[in-house]
Amino acid sequence: MIDLTGKAGRKPPGLIQRAPIILASASPRRFLLLSRLGLRLKVIPSGIEEGNGDGESPREHVLRLASEKARLVAEKYPDCWVVGADTIVFIEGRILGKPHSPDEAREMLGLLSGRGHQVYTAYAIVRGDSGLHLSSVVESTVIFREITPDEMSWYVATKEPYDKAGAYAVQGRGAFFIKEIRGSYTNVMGLPLSEVVDALKGLSAIEFS
Repeated sequence: MIDLTGKAGRKPPGLIQRAPIILASASPRRFLLLSRLGLRLKVIPSGIEEGNGDGESPREHVLRLASEKARLVAEKYPDCWVVGADTIVFIEGRILGKPHSPDEAREMLGLLSGRGHQVYTAYAIVRGDSGLHLSSVVESTVIFREITPDEMSWYVATKEPYDKAGAYAVQGRGAFFIKEIRGSYTNVMGLPLSEVVDALKGLSAIEFS
């Protein structure tokens, strides 16, 4: 269990947190998005395998994984709100997860170059002691410029592609590949912040006053 908050995680005046909130993800981007609000978070990755399910649509795939992540952690911490999330890139009927090698990163970026693709992120919020479970999927469209061979070689040689769905980071060096985003920017980062905050408010997990 990792507590990354420290002094910077203290809630600001006007933000009321009704119970501990756990982020069931090791993603530093998801942690950053939520902690910037002043939420006191604990990070407890679920550790589940993120394999594809047979016959799943992109929405079904991310919903299943986000829910499994949140449920697994909520079973161990039933008095906490647990937030799970999963993000994929989808193009030409293919789900692109995280590349495991330079060749795989190059293949993914080649598919995305000069074209549009969809980014799906599902989030699930679970409370074990009450059985509450809320989940949803947000879709964004991202349009890439053509990636030149020298740009491809440079980017694949960095560390950035290898823990990102689709092998790029919208908030990092890969941002210059992007011509246009239709929909939520934070969804492409890995967590649709507006929708997650609305959900936490609706569940009375947080309150602004």
